[in-house]
Amino acid sequence: MQTHLRGRDMITTQEWTKDEIDTVMEVAMHLKLQRAMGVPHASLRDKALAMLFFFSSTRTRSSFEAGIAQLGGHGAFIDSDTTQISHGDTAKEIGEIYGRYYDGIAIRQCDWGIGNQYIREVAAASRVPVLNMQCDVYHPFQILADLMTIIEKKGDPRGKTIAVSYAYAKSYQKPLSVPQSLILLMTRYGMNVRLVHPPEFKLMPDIVQQAADNARYAGGSFEIMHDMDEGFKGADVVYPKSWGCWVTTEDQAESVEIGKKYTDWIADERRMSLAQRDAIYMHCLPADRNIEVTDGVIDGPQSVVYDEAENRLHVQKAVMALTMA
Repeated sequence: MQTHLRGRDMITTQEWTKDEIDTVMEVAMHLKLQRAMGVPHASLRDKALAMLFFFSSTRTRSSFEAGIAQLGGHGAFIDSDTTQISHGDTAKEIGEIYGRYYDGIAIRQCDWGIGNQYIREVAAASRVPVLNMQCDVYHPFQILADLMTIIEKKGDPRGKTIAVSYAYAKSYQKPLSVPQSLILLMTRYGMNVRLVHPPEFKLMPDIVQQAADNARYAGGSFEIMHDMDEGFKGADVVYPKSWGCWVTTEDQAESVEIGKKYTDWIADERRMSLAQRDAIYMHCLPADRNIEVTDGVIDGPQSVVYDEAENRLHVQKAVMALTMA
């Protein structure tokens, strides 16, 4: 266990060592057990967390608010549209000022080409930890929850096969942050990672290269595939979700039209039968039901989406407890 994490930012798991992430898992499991047993664990009494949102949220806002409260602190929800950010407050000013008011700053900013840069500018000016609640490049807390869920359901991830697959959705052109963070972290844990997507739905080249490097170092594998059926075959974990083709085009209307070519990229019962018999289905939620995934799969016995969502609470509490104490 690592004990030197006070004051650290969590912007991407790539900037934490594997030992440090192992510590997050250990603390998260401990906090989950304490909550299950009704044992108080107010390690952040009188601490305050600023939660700055540029995008709407269900699980992220609720789990951070509940988590900081369970740790004895307070979470302040801040909507960018109802602050002076919309009238000129800069990232530097937010970092300087909120870093003096609060004990931690959490931010969700997913605008393509802007979000991660904004979060890093806040972090550069802040005297307290900055936590990335999702940006255009990374979604670290979702992926920490995913890792925790895989460990709970499958044991040691090393040698297990995960299919990180595109799936069609028509709700909106979603960020790349979930699949990118998945391939980065799961390769570090020695998994055999399959990145499955139509040719137009590439991820950022530098992220793909980092994932390949991680796999070589950790002893797993990383391959890119363009056939959803092939990606599912023999997999221990399947994680099909939608993302926009931002690397191909930044025109959202064009992305929508490209996506319409792949409406058959759906997680259904037939595809689940291609995976291992005890394979688990994962999704960060919300899913476009019966477009991205059938009801039979997401509500079926192989789905772990609600345990996965719960684990957001525990990993976030772990990182807050380790960095904000």
